[in-house]
Amino acid sequence: MNSEASPVLPPSRLPGVGTTIFTVMSKLASDHGAINLGQGFPDFPPAPSLAEAVNQAMAAGHHQYAPMAGVPQLRQRLAEKIQRLYGRLYDAETEITITAGATQAILTAVLALVPAGDDAIILEPAYDSYAPALAMAGARAVRVSLDPVTFRPDFERIAQAIGPRTRAILINSPHNPSGVVWTREEMQALADLAQRHGLFVISDEVYEHMVYDGRPHISASSLTALAERSIVISSFGKTYHVTGWKIGHVVAPAALMAEFRKVHQFNVFCVNTPMQHALAQVLQDDAPWRDLADFYASKRSRFAQGLAASGLEPIACEGTYFQCVRYGHLSDQSDLDFARWLTAEVGVAAVPLSPFYAQAPGLQVVRFCFAKQDATLDSALERLATLPRRLSR
Repeated sequence: MNSEASPVLPPSRLPGVGTTIFTVMSKLASDHGAINLGQGFPDFPPAPSLAEAVNQAMAAGHHQYAPMAGVPQLRQRLAEKIQRLYGRLYDAETEITITAGATQAILTAVLALVPAGDDAIILEPAYDSYAPALAMAGARAVRVSLDPVTFRPDFERIAQAIGPRTRAILINSPHNPSGVVWTREEMQALADLAQRHGLFVISDEVYEHMVYDGRPHISASSLTALAERSIVISSFGKTYHVTGWKIGHVVAPAALMAEFRKVHQFNVFCVNTPMQHALAQVLQDDAPWRDLADFYASKRSRFAQGLAASGLEPIACEGTYFQCVRYGHLSDQSDLDFARWLTAEVGVAAVPLSPFYAQAPGLQVVRFCFAKQDATLDSALERLATLPRRLSR
Protein backbone atom coordinates (compact mmCIF):
# COMPACT_ATOMS: atom_id res chain seq x y z
CA MET A 1 0.00 0.00 0.00
CA ASN A 2 1.37 3.39 -1.01
CA SER A 3 1.42 5.71 2.01
CA GLU A 4 2.68 8.75 0.15
CA ALA A 5 0.19 11.60 -0.03
CA SER A 6 -0.33 13.42 -3.31
CA PRO A 7 0.32 17.15 -3.17
CA VAL A 8 -2.78 19.30 -3.11
CA LEU A 9 -2.74 22.52 -5.05
CA PRO A 10 -3.33 25.61 -2.89
CA PRO A 11 -6.20 27.94 -3.74
CA SER A 12 -5.37 29.85 -6.92
CA ARG A 13 -4.34 33.47 -6.51
CA LEU A 14 -6.05 34.15 -9.86
CA PRO A 15 -9.00 31.73 -10.01
CA GLY A 16 -10.85 33.66 -12.70
CA VAL A 17 -7.88 34.23 -14.98
CA GLY A 18 -7.13 32.17 -18.07
CA THR A 19 -4.96 32.75 -21.11
CA THR A 20 -4.88 36.40 -22.17
CA ILE A 21 -6.95 37.48 -25.15
CA PHE A 22 -3.74 38.56 -26.90
CA THR A 23 -2.35 35.02 -26.76
CA VAL A 24 -5.70 33.53 -27.78
CA MET A 25 -6.07 35.75 -30.84
CA SER A 26 -2.43 35.38 -31.86
CA LYS A 27 -2.77 31.60 -31.80
CA LEU A 28 -5.98 31.81 -33.79
CA ALA A 29 -4.23 34.03 -36.32
CA SER A 30 -1.40 31.50 -36.62
CA ASP A 31 -3.82 28.57 -36.96
CA HIS A 32 -5.69 30.27 -39.82
CA GLY A 33 -2.79 32.02 -41.54
CA ALA A 34 -4.37 35.38 -40.73
CA ILE A 35 -2.63 38.74 -40.66
CA ASN A 36 -2.17 39.46 -36.97
CA LEU A 37 -3.35 42.99 -36.18
CA GLY A 38 -4.44 41.86 -32.74
CA GLN A 39 -1.41 41.79 -30.48
CA GLY A 40 0.38 45.14 -30.13
CA PHE A 41 3.85 44.63 -31.54
CA PRO A 42 5.64 45.96 -34.64
CA ASP A 43 6.50 43.61 -37.51
CA PHE A 44 9.52 45.72 -38.48
CA PRO A 45 13.00 45.85 -36.91
CA PRO A 46 14.45 48.56 -34.67
CA ALA A 47 16.92 51.08 -36.00
CA PRO A 48 20.26 49.51 -37.00
CA SER A 49 22.02 51.93 -34.68
CA LEU A 50 20.30 50.33 -31.69
CA ALA A 51 21.33 46.81 -32.66
CA GLU A 52 24.89 48.07 -33.21
CA ALA A 53 24.85 49.70 -29.76
CA VAL A 54 23.94 46.32 -28.24
CA ASN A 55 26.82 44.68 -30.09
CA GLN A 56 29.17 47.36 -28.80
CA ALA A 57 27.93 46.89 -25.24
CA MET A 58 28.50 43.16 -25.40
CA ALA A 59 31.93 43.61 -26.97
CA ALA A 60 32.76 45.96 -24.10
CA GLY A 61 32.04 43.15 -21.63
CA HIS A 62 28.71 44.28 -20.15
CA HIS A 63 27.47 40.77 -19.35
CA GLN A 64 27.00 40.69 -15.58
CA TYR A 65 24.34 42.06 -13.23
CA ALA A 66 23.49 45.70 -13.66
CA PRO A 67 22.94 47.84 -10.56
CA MET A 68 19.56 47.02 -9.04
CA ALA A 69 18.07 50.40 -10.00
CA GLY A 70 19.55 50.37 -13.50
CA VAL A 71 22.69 51.48 -15.33
CA PRO A 72 23.55 54.96 -13.95
CA GLN A 73 24.20 56.52 -17.37
CA LEU A 74 20.79 55.37 -18.62
CA ARG A 75 19.02 56.79 -15.58
CA GLN A 76 20.85 60.09 -15.96
CA ARG A 77 19.87 60.41 -19.61
CA LEU A 78 16.28 59.65 -18.73
CA ALA A 79 16.34 62.37 -16.08
CA GLU A 80 17.56 64.87 -18.66
CA LYS A 81 14.98 63.78 -21.23
CA ILE A 82 12.06 63.95 -18.79
CA GLN A 83 13.11 67.40 -17.64
CA ARG A 84 13.16 68.65 -21.25
CA LEU A 85 9.80 67.08 -22.00
CA TYR A 86 7.79 67.65 -18.84
CA GLY A 87 9.67 70.24 -16.82
CA ARG A 88 10.37 68.06 -13.79
CA LEU A 89 13.87 66.96 -12.81
CA TYR A 90 13.96 63.54 -11.18
CA ASP A 91 17.06 62.55 -9.28
CA ALA A 92 18.74 59.79 -11.30
CA GLU A 93 20.08 58.14 -8.17
CA THR A 94 16.96 58.00 -6.03
CA GLU A 95 13.94 58.62 -8.28
CA ILE A 96 14.41 56.52 -11.47
CA THR A 97 14.42 52.73 -11.80
CA ILE A 98 14.81 50.54 -14.89
CA THR A 99 12.30 47.67 -15.00
CA ALA A 100 11.74 44.43 -16.89
CA GLY A 101 9.02 46.01 -18.98
CA ALA A 102 5.97 48.02 -17.98
CA THR A 103 3.95 45.04 -16.78
CA GLN A 104 6.57 44.23 -14.14
CA ALA A 105 6.58 47.91 -13.20
CA ILE A 106 2.80 47.91 -12.76
CA LEU A 107 2.85 44.84 -10.50
CA THR A 108 5.74 46.25 -8.48
CA ALA A 109 3.99 49.61 -8.06
CA VAL A 110 0.80 47.90 -6.89
CA LEU A 111 2.68 45.72 -4.40
CA ALA A 112 4.50 48.80 -3.09
CA LEU A 113 1.50 51.13 -2.74
CA VAL A 114 -1.66 49.08 -2.19
CA PRO A 115 -1.65 46.95 0.98
CA ALA A 116 -3.57 43.69 1.15
CA GLY A 117 -7.20 44.35 2.03
CA ASP A 118 -7.20 47.84 0.52
CA ASP A 119 -8.68 49.09 -2.76
CA ALA A 120 -7.46 50.71 -5.95
CA ILE A 121 -9.55 52.15 -8.75
CA ILE A 122 -9.08 50.98 -12.32
CA LEU A 123 -10.84 52.53 -15.29
CA GLU A 124 -12.49 50.20 -17.79
CA PRO A 125 -11.75 49.23 -20.47
CA ALA A 126 -8.52 48.52 -18.58
CA TYR A 127 -5.31 46.85 -19.71
CA ASP A 128 -5.53 43.24 -18.64
CA SER A 129 -2.69 43.20 -16.09
CA TYR A 130 -4.15 45.82 -13.72
CA ALA A 131 -6.78 43.73 -11.92
CA PRO A 132 -4.57 40.60 -11.63
CA ALA A 133 -1.78 42.73 -10.17
CA LEU A 134 -4.15 43.94 -7.47
CA ALA A 135 -5.42 40.41 -6.85
CA MET A 136 -1.87 39.13 -6.38
CA ALA A 137 -1.31 41.94 -3.87
CA GLY A 138 -4.40 40.83 -1.94
CA ALA A 139 -6.07 44.13 -2.83
CA ARG A 140 -9.42 44.80 -4.48
CA ALA A 141 -9.95 46.37 -7.89
CA VAL A 142 -12.77 48.92 -7.86
CA ARG A 143 -13.88 49.25 -11.46
CA VAL A 144 -15.20 52.49 -12.93
CA SER A 145 -16.19 52.62 -16.59
CA LEU A 146 -15.00 55.30 -18.93
CA ASP A 147 -17.71 56.83 -21.10
CA PRO A 148 -18.85 54.01 -23.45
CA VAL A 149 -18.89 56.30 -26.50
CA THR A 150 -15.98 58.71 -25.96
CA PHE A 151 -13.91 56.60 -23.51
CA ARG A 152 -13.20 59.73 -21.49
CA PRO A 153 -13.07 59.79 -17.65
CA ASP A 154 -16.08 60.85 -15.58
CA PHE A 155 -14.61 62.29 -12.39
CA GLU A 156 -17.95 62.39 -10.57
CA ARG A 157 -18.28 58.63 -11.05
CA ILE A 158 -14.67 58.12 -10.00
CA ALA A 159 -15.20 60.20 -6.85
CA GLN A 160 -18.31 58.18 -5.97
CA ALA A 161 -16.24 54.97 -6.14
CA ILE A 162 -13.68 56.17 -3.58
CA GLY A 163 -14.11 54.61 -0.15
CA PRO A 164 -12.25 54.57 3.18
CA ARG A 165 -9.87 51.83 1.98
CA THR A 166 -9.08 53.33 -1.43
CA ARG A 167 -5.33 53.85 -1.68
CA ALA A 168 -4.61 54.42 -5.37
CA ILE A 169 -5.94 54.90 -8.85
CA LEU A 170 -4.39 53.38 -11.98
CA ILE A 171 -4.67 55.45 -15.15
CA ASN A 172 -3.48 54.94 -18.71
CA SER A 173 -2.95 57.80 -21.18
CA PRO A 174 -2.56 57.46 -24.12
CA HIS A 175 -5.15 54.79 -23.48
CA ASN A 176 -5.02 51.17 -24.57
CA PRO A 177 -7.38 50.04 -26.09
CA SER A 178 -9.34 53.18 -27.05
CA GLY A 179 -6.55 55.51 -28.22
CA VAL A 180 -7.87 58.41 -26.10
CA VAL A 181 -5.34 60.93 -24.76
CA TRP A 182 -6.20 62.73 -21.54
CA THR A 183 -6.25 66.53 -21.68
CA ARG A 184 -4.48 68.86 -19.27
CA GLU A 185 -7.88 69.65 -17.73
CA GLU A 186 -8.52 65.96 -17.11
CA MET A 187 -5.08 65.44 -15.59
CA GLN A 188 -5.65 68.47 -13.36
CA ALA A 189 -9.01 67.05 -12.30
CA LEU A 190 -7.20 63.82 -11.42
CA ALA A 191 -4.66 65.78 -9.38
CA ASP A 192 -7.43 67.57 -7.50
CA LEU A 193 -9.21 64.27 -6.81
CA ALA A 194 -6.04 62.53 -5.64
CA GLN A 195 -5.13 65.41 -3.33
CA ARG A 196 -8.62 65.64 -1.88
CA HIS A 197 -8.77 61.93 -1.05
CA GLY A 198 -5.11 61.25 -0.31
CA LEU A 199 -4.64 58.81 -3.21
CA PHE A 200 -1.52 57.58 -4.93
CA VAL A 201 -1.54 57.51 -8.73
CA ILE A 202 -0.01 54.79 -10.89
CA SER A 203 0.24 56.38 -14.33
CA ASP A 204 0.81 54.00 -17.26
CA GLU A 205 2.28 56.15 -20.03
CA VAL A 206 3.91 53.57 -22.29
CA TYR A 207 2.55 55.25 -25.45
CA GLU A 208 3.74 58.72 -24.41
CA HIS A 209 5.46 59.43 -27.75
CA MET A 210 2.51 58.32 -29.90
CA VAL A 211 0.17 61.32 -29.67
CA TYR A 212 -1.29 62.83 -32.85
CA ASP A 213 -2.76 65.94 -34.47
CA GLY A 214 -0.71 68.39 -32.44
CA ARG A 215 -1.99 67.22 -29.05
CA PRO A 216 0.52 67.29 -26.20
CA HIS A 217 1.04 64.30 -23.96
CA ILE A 218 0.28 65.53 -20.45
CA SER A 219 2.35 63.31 -18.20
CA ALA A 220 1.65 62.96 -14.51
CA SER A 221 5.25 64.18 -14.21
CA SER A 222 4.29 67.55 -15.68
CA LEU A 223 1.85 68.58 -12.92
CA THR A 224 3.56 69.12 -9.57
CA ALA A 225 0.51 68.09 -7.56
CA LEU A 226 0.37 64.80 -9.47
CA ALA A 227 4.09 64.14 -9.70
CA GLU A 228 4.43 64.32 -5.92
CA ARG A 229 2.09 61.34 -5.46
CA SER A 230 2.62 59.35 -8.68
CA ILE A 231 4.61 56.43 -9.95
CA VAL A 232 4.95 57.06 -13.69
CA ILE A 233 5.66 54.12 -16.00
CA SER A 234 6.95 54.07 -19.57
CA SER A 235 8.42 51.59 -22.04
CA PHE A 236 11.56 51.47 -24.16
CA GLY A 237 9.99 48.54 -26.00
CA LYS A 238 7.16 50.69 -27.37
CA THR A 239 9.38 53.67 -28.17
CA TYR A 240 12.19 51.81 -29.93
CA HIS A 241 10.20 48.96 -31.56
CA VAL A 242 11.76 46.30 -29.28
CA THR A 243 8.81 44.92 -27.32
CA GLY A 244 10.63 41.60 -26.87
CA TRP A 245 13.40 43.26 -24.89
CA LYS A 246 10.94 43.86 -22.02
CA ILE A 247 12.60 47.01 -20.69
CA GLY A 248 10.69 49.87 -19.11
CA HIS A 249 11.36 52.64 -16.65
CA VAL A 250 9.68 54.19 -13.65
CA VAL A 251 9.98 57.63 -12.09
CA ALA A 252 8.62 58.69 -8.71
CA PRO A 253 9.51 60.91 -5.74
CA ALA A 254 12.28 59.43 -3.62
CA ALA A 255 10.00 58.21 -0.80
CA LEU A 256 7.74 56.35 -3.22
CA MET A 257 10.70 55.04 -5.19
CA ALA A 258 12.29 53.65 -2.03
CA GLU A 259 9.19 51.52 -1.47
CA PHE A 260 9.07 50.56 -5.15
CA ARG A 261 12.69 49.37 -5.06
CA LYS A 262 12.09 47.25 -1.97
CA VAL A 263 9.74 45.14 -4.08
CA HIS A 264 11.68 45.47 -7.35
CA GLN A 265 14.87 44.03 -5.88
CA PHE A 266 13.07 40.82 -4.95
CA ASN A 267 10.81 40.26 -7.95
CA VAL A 268 13.39 40.96 -10.67
CA PHE A 269 16.42 42.62 -9.02
CA CYS A 270 17.84 44.06 -12.25
CA VAL A 271 17.33 44.19 -16.01
CA ASN A 272 19.55 42.84 -18.77
CA THR A 273 22.76 44.78 -18.87
CA PRO A 274 23.88 45.16 -22.51
CA MET A 275 20.47 46.46 -23.58
CA GLN A 276 20.59 49.13 -20.88
CA HIS A 277 24.00 50.34 -22.09
CA ALA A 278 22.69 50.37 -25.68
CA LEU A 279 19.63 52.41 -24.71
CA ALA A 280 21.83 54.88 -22.83
CA GLN A 281 23.82 55.36 -26.02
CA VAL A 282 20.84 55.90 -28.33
CA LEU A 283 19.20 58.29 -25.86
CA GLN A 284 21.88 60.80 -26.82
CA ASP A 285 19.77 61.40 -29.95
CA ASP A 286 16.25 62.79 -29.45
CA ALA A 287 15.17 62.16 -33.04
CA PRO A 288 13.88 58.57 -32.64
CA TRP A 289 11.28 59.47 -30.04
CA ARG A 290 10.58 62.98 -31.32
CA ASP A 291 9.81 61.60 -34.81
CA LEU A 292 7.71 58.71 -33.53
CA ALA A 293 4.37 60.54 -33.60
CA ASP A 294 4.80 61.50 -37.27
CA PHE A 295 5.91 57.98 -38.13
CA TYR A 296 2.84 56.38 -36.60
CA ALA A 297 0.44 59.16 -37.65
CA SER A 298 1.21 58.22 -41.25
CA LYS A 299 0.35 54.59 -40.56
CA ARG A 300 -2.78 55.59 -38.66
CA SER A 301 -4.00 57.66 -41.65
CA ARG A 302 -3.15 54.93 -44.15
CA PHE A 303 -5.07 52.35 -42.15
CA ALA A 304 -8.08 54.54 -41.28
CA GLN A 305 -8.50 55.67 -44.89
CA GLY A 306 -8.25 52.10 -46.13
CA LEU A 307 -10.98 51.01 -43.73
CA ALA A 308 -13.55 52.98 -45.75
CA ALA A 309 -13.97 50.05 -48.15
CA SER A 310 -14.60 47.64 -45.27
CA GLY A 311 -17.71 49.30 -43.89
CA LEU A 312 -16.15 49.30 -40.42
CA GLU A 313 -16.55 52.58 -38.50
CA PRO A 314 -13.23 53.90 -37.12
CA ILE A 315 -13.24 55.53 -33.69
CA ALA A 316 -10.99 58.59 -33.46
CA CYS A 317 -7.47 57.54 -32.46
CA GLU A 318 -5.73 60.35 -30.57
CA GLY A 319 -2.73 58.28 -29.49
CA THR A 320 -1.19 54.78 -29.21
CA TYR A 321 -0.82 52.52 -32.25
CA PHE A 322 -4.30 51.04 -31.99
CA GLN A 323 -7.36 51.70 -34.13
CA CYS A 324 -10.72 50.74 -32.66
CA VAL A 325 -13.71 50.22 -34.95
CA ARG A 326 -17.44 49.76 -34.47
CA TYR A 327 -19.11 47.00 -36.46
CA GLY A 328 -22.65 46.82 -34.96
CA HIS A 329 -24.21 48.18 -38.16
CA LEU A 330 -22.72 45.21 -40.05
CA SER A 331 -23.19 42.30 -37.64
CA ASP A 332 -25.03 41.46 -34.44
CA GLN A 333 -22.30 39.10 -33.22
CA SER A 334 -20.59 39.67 -29.88
CA ASP A 335 -17.19 41.26 -30.18
CA LEU A 336 -15.45 37.99 -29.28
CA ASP A 337 -17.41 36.04 -31.89
CA PHE A 338 -16.87 38.76 -34.49
CA ALA A 339 -13.10 38.81 -33.82
CA ARG A 340 -12.95 35.02 -34.17
CA TRP A 341 -14.99 35.11 -37.38
CA LEU A 342 -12.84 37.91 -38.76
CA THR A 343 -9.70 35.89 -38.08
CA ALA A 344 -10.95 32.58 -39.43
CA GLU A 345 -13.03 33.77 -42.40
CA VAL A 346 -11.52 37.09 -43.47
CA GLY A 347 -7.94 36.37 -42.46
CA VAL A 348 -7.31 39.43 -40.26
CA ALA A 349 -6.96 39.12 -36.48
CA ALA A 350 -8.29 41.83 -34.17
CA VAL A 351 -8.80 41.97 -30.40
CA PRO A 352 -12.30 42.37 -28.93
CA LEU A 353 -12.83 44.99 -26.23
CA SER A 354 -14.89 42.86 -23.86
CA PRO A 355 -11.83 41.23 -22.18
CA PHE A 356 -10.80 44.73 -21.06
CA TYR A 357 -13.92 44.76 -18.82
CA ALA A 358 -14.96 42.57 -15.88
CA GLN A 359 -18.49 42.48 -17.31
CA ALA A 360 -18.69 43.12 -21.05
CA PRO A 361 -21.03 46.03 -21.86
CA GLY A 362 -21.81 44.81 -25.39
CA LEU A 363 -20.05 47.65 -27.19
CA GLN A 364 -19.48 45.76 -30.48
CA VAL A 365 -16.01 47.24 -30.86
CA VAL A 366 -12.76 45.54 -31.87
CA ARG A 367 -9.18 46.85 -31.88
CA PHE A 368 -6.55 46.65 -34.61
CA CYS A 369 -2.82 47.37 -34.24
CA PHE A 370 -1.34 49.51 -37.02
CA ALA A 371 2.28 49.20 -35.86
CA LYS A 372 3.03 47.22 -39.00
CA GLN A 373 4.86 47.60 -42.28
CA ASP A 374 2.81 49.40 -44.93
CA ALA A 375 2.71 46.19 -46.98
CA THR A 376 1.21 44.33 -44.01
CA LEU A 377 -1.43 47.01 -43.51
CA ASP A 378 -2.28 47.08 -47.21
CA SER A 379 -2.69 43.29 -47.30
CA ALA A 380 -4.95 43.43 -44.27
CA LEU A 381 -7.03 46.22 -45.81
CA GLU A 382 -7.47 44.20 -49.02
CA ARG A 383 -8.92 41.37 -46.97
CA LEU A 384 -11.09 43.68 -44.88
CA ALA A 385 -12.52 45.22 -48.05
CA THR A 386 -14.32 41.91 -48.64
CA LEU A 387 -16.37 42.37 -45.47
CA PRO A 388 -19.50 43.92 -47.07
CA ARG A 389 -19.72 41.05 -49.57
CA ARG A 390 -19.12 38.36 -46.96
CA LEU A 391 -21.66 39.80 -44.51
CA SER A 392 -24.37 40.19 -47.16
CA ARG A 393 -24.44 36.45 -47.93
